[in-house]
Amino acid sequence: MRTNFDVALLKLLVHEGGFVNHPADPGGMTNLGVTKKVWEEWRGQPVDEAEMRALSPEKVAPLYKAKYWDMVQADRLPHGVDMCVFDCAVNSGVKRASKLLQRAVGVDDDGVIGRATMAAVEALNSEEVIDRFCAERLTFLESLPTFATFGKGWTRRVAQVREESQILA
Repeated sequence: MRTNFDVALLKLLVHEGGFVNHPADPGGMTNLGVTKKVWEEWRGQPVDEAEMRALSPEKVAPLYKAKYWDMVQADRLPHGVDMCVFDCAVNSGVKRASKLLQRAVGVDDDGVIGRATMAAVEALNSEEVIDRFCAERLTFLESLPTFATFGKGWTRRVAQVREESQILA
């Protein structure tokens, strides 16, 4: 089994940043990209702002591995494709990232990465999959009502993730 998880997580955390609680962000209180709701589900109990502020890369890594990396089957994806799909899963959800990958490779977008999706990914050049995926991701983000508020940052993030993913590929 091969994995780029550690590298992808480090790159992701650069984009996710530290503690934020932006009133226009539907995710609400967030630290290192982990929303309060997701962290409470992971811990199985309510958490307060102090605990959210105290999150560290070491604390959130197991959550990211189990809830995002593993859920998009990133260890089975080609180098580079794994990172861009993982980043999108964290930013927009596992099902959305899976659907965008499926659209990028031309299979039915049911949101489940199965045999057909993996075969389509493997039939294409990784760099092409990355380019197509990032284009699909940006189109999705541009359709969101919060794009006016967060679009500049999202656009920059997608461009950087594309570049970083191409290097891994």
